[in-house]
Amino acid sequence: MSEGFGKGCHLHLIDGSAFIFRAYHALPPLTRKSDGLPVGAVAGFCNMLWKYVSDEHGSAAPTHAAVIFDHSSKTFRNEIYDLYKANRPEPPEDLRPQFPLTRDATRAFNIACIEIEGYEADDIIATLSCQAREAGGSATIISSDKDLMQLVGDGVDMLDPIKGKLIGPEEVREKFGVGPDRVVDVQALAGDSVDNVPGAPGIGIKTAAQLINDYGDLDTLLARAAEIKQPKRRQTLIDHADQIRISKRLVELDCKTPLDFTLQSLEVRDPDAETLLGFLTEMEFRTLTTRVADRLGAEAPAVTAAPASEAPAAPDQPQFDSASYQTVRDIETLDQWIAAIRETGHVAIDTETTGLDDMRADPVGICLATAPGTACYIPFGHVEGEAGDGLFATAPSLAPDQLTQDQVLSALKPVLEDPSILKIGQNLKYDWKILARQGIRMAPLADTMLMSYALNAGTHNHGMDELAERYLGHKCIPIKELIGSGKSQITFAQVPIDKATPYAAEDADVTLRLWQHFAPMMPVEKVSTVYETLERPMVPVLADMEMAGIRVDGGHLGRMSNAFAQKMAQLEDEIHELAGEKFNVGSPKQLGEILFGKLGMEGGKQGKTGAYSTSADVLEDLAVSHDLPARVLDWRQISKLKSTYTDALQGHVNPDTGRVHTSYSIAGAQTGRLASTEPNLQNIPVRSEEGRRIREAFVATEGYRLVSLDYSQIELRILAHVADIPALKQAFRDGIDIHAMTASQMFNVPVEGMDPMIRRQAKAINFGVIYGISGFGLSRNLRIPRAEAQDFINTYFERFPEIRAYMDKTVEDAKRDGFVTTLFGRRINTPGINQSGPAAGGARRAAINAPIQGAAADIIRRAMIRMPAAIRDLPARMLLQVHDELVFEVEESAVDDLIAAARQVMEGAAEPAIKLSVPLIVDAGAGMNWAEAH
Repeated sequence: MSEGFGKGCHLHLIDGSAFIFRAYHALPPLTRKSDGLPVGAVAGFCNMLWKYVSDEHGSAAPTHAAVIFDHSSKTFRNEIYDLYKANRPEPPEDLRPQFPLTRDATRAFNIACIEIEGYEADDIIATLSCQAREAGGSATIISSDKDLMQLVGDGVDMLDPIKGKLIGPEEVREKFGVGPDRVVDVQALAGDSVDNVPGAPGIGIKTAAQLINDYGDLDTLLARAAEIKQPKRRQTLIDHADQIRISKRLVELDCKTPLDFTLQSLEVRDPDAETLLGFLTEMEFRTLTTRVADRLGAEAPAVTAAPASEAPAAPDQPQFDSASYQTVRDIETLDQWIAAIRETGHVAIDTETTGLDDMRADPVGICLATAPGTACYIPFGHVEGEAGDGLFATAPSLAPDQLTQDQVLSALKPVLEDPSILKIGQNLKYDWKILARQGIRMAPLADTMLMSYALNAGTHNHGMDELAERYLGHKCIPIKELIGSGKSQITFAQVPIDKATPYAAEDADVTLRLWQHFAPMMPVEKVSTVYETLERPMVPVLADMEMAGIRVDGGHLGRMSNAFAQKMAQLEDEIHELAGEKFNVGSPKQLGEILFGKLGMEGGKQGKTGAYSTSADVLEDLAVSHDLPARVLDWRQISKLKSTYTDALQGHVNPDTGRVHTSYSIAGAQTGRLASTEPNLQNIPVRSEEGRRIREAFVATEGYRLVSLDYSQIELRILAHVADIPALKQAFRDGIDIHAMTASQMFNVPVEGMDPMIRRQAKAINFGVIYGISGFGLSRNLRIPRAEAQDFINTYFERFPEIRAYMDKTVEDAKRDGFVTTLFGRRINTPGINQSGPAAGGARRAAINAPIQGAAADIIRRAMIRMPAAIRDLPARMLLQVHDELVFEVEESAVDDLIAAARQVMEGAAEPAIKLSVPLIVDAGAGMNWAEAH
């Protein structure tokens, strides 16, 4: 539709989404002084629009113009290929509320603002460009996006807004090696890791251009692929022809996007001074407001707050005042809070409950904060009264003057699930689960605990009380003041509402202030990507896993407890015989007297009390030469398995679900590894017979199977990549037994017919070196003399000098910087690395290991975050994460489909961020129980 648009008309099409992200990443984080609203991207966007409006443009001046934005919904390309753009991280949480403001800014500048659901901005730009050309006019696309270069040609060019450089056919040919009419063919072959367009594996832009120039176009190339002389390239094109054709459909822009407006409606209009200045004033952009007012000949409105460009990263905040917090007791007041949330676009939230177990605790109230000092508590489950004893006792009843739980949750559900409103919390996974059990799935999320973790892992803890004191100078009300402790402790439901409000509302107020403090720091400290891609998205993923739980066979555990008791008794008999007398094996004092007093073993160290140390390290040293300490280690292992698992697990079965629900700590280990607690399911020994038998107690529901997918030697593969070890990389590419290959290189023995003991020694060194193992440590692991163990390590470094070079450089970097980083940018602090003495050795070993273990943790996190979408259509759910392993429960009929889908996600989890030089391999198994599956 081009009525009124024809020869002599010139259309400018501004890539609005590119302007936004350019503004966001090019400028420091800015906040509006009055309320702390993030406005940095809006400020940059407005400056870019003002520069555009102010420019004369010469002979290329537009008669028509529009700013084109991407809509948030999926497009038709997702129907062609469901993984299209699947790897793109969610936008930063401080950018989200700025998206609608950039649309408001465009309209304030009196420029047409266009976005269409189901279509990308590029498709709208393509359609408008084609319409302008067909109508006899011309178009200039203001963007540097390579995907838009396929549109360049007669009547259509591009302008790079940053370089101020026009892009015509020759510039396109310089970039792609082909003319604009063949850009799509080249992109289809080369693919695009950013948008997850698969393309042809191993073919880049240069090779793709050469092939297209040789054969003319993509269809001809694929039809004649068998003629290509290079075997690998020929086979790639034959094997992946369908994938390449799909890729072309993904990269080819749609010039037929349905539009409900005409080109003529995009006619250039001067800004309305009152409207534009009103918007800029509202945003508190003082400098730009003055500049625009001068240019338009208008009086600049007063901007009372400091301009965004001058505002501090964290706005000045009012003093904490518990008396200012409001108790919400009626629906009208609650509605007012909900309206305030919708106006601000964010809310800090915290739930108050009857206990710490988020699978069994009941909610009793919700606290909200919309601005520093503006917070409330909404009680609905508080009780009062409990009179009499024994038969005459009366149950407590709901306290008066509070809304019902249904009223509160029904009113809050729409706003808590609204994707345009940011929900801010501290340790938000707990609150997410409490509300999810009530049918509310909060999104999107910001977690101040995880922001602190991304910024300061390893330097301090990330609990709210500590963060409040450290960063806000505020000491929070202790919970013990309300509920007491010990036998007299009450639940929060029993706390009088007037006392509950200051405590509860303070939690939300503190959380909001912490968010305002941390958010501007994230990009400055270069941790935004880590937080956005590895931390924040884990909250709902882990919450769903924890809520799913896993079924446990209590009868099997009971039988194992009995068997362990018998095994412990047998070991005690052996230990007593070796000692020559009976004693309490569980008593460190009595054991020390036997080992060092009676038997005179070397290495005994007495503490201040005069007792000998019998720690695991001490016993492992002795076990190299003596049977008695070796048997004690075995006894302790069985005792620990019995007390920690076969006895304790039975008490962790949730009576409501009949399943065990572990809890994962996201912000625990410095390296990014998840920690499992209540119960800990990550430390069950996998290589011992006893550990495997414990895993047999974890069973699938009838009609289902447990499926385990486990990365094969992922840390060694990462080591091979980061240390650039040719021998190891080639072995992994060739699928060779890495431990046998290492043994062969170290000891000059053939792989075939190798003594298993030699392979075991190589395996211990391969895994040990990742942790900076010493001859002392290897001696313990293999129970061989220390000198022999050190010889093994020396030989290892002679064969693989790249590992020594990596270790030395990592330690050097850690000493200089105070931290190391993973492949994905996670910063791991290394306190103590520059100290002297025994502590320095541990810090050095930790620094060597951290980038490797951290990268492995990052990779499985990336896989977990992508997994729900990948298995959404399967009758399956993810239950457990155990270091490098994921455990699923799936219907019997879908086991193979689940394995295929999950393996694809896991093996490709590093990409597109990192292209590893070795393949990631995932082993899979299925069975009625975890042991069978693993």
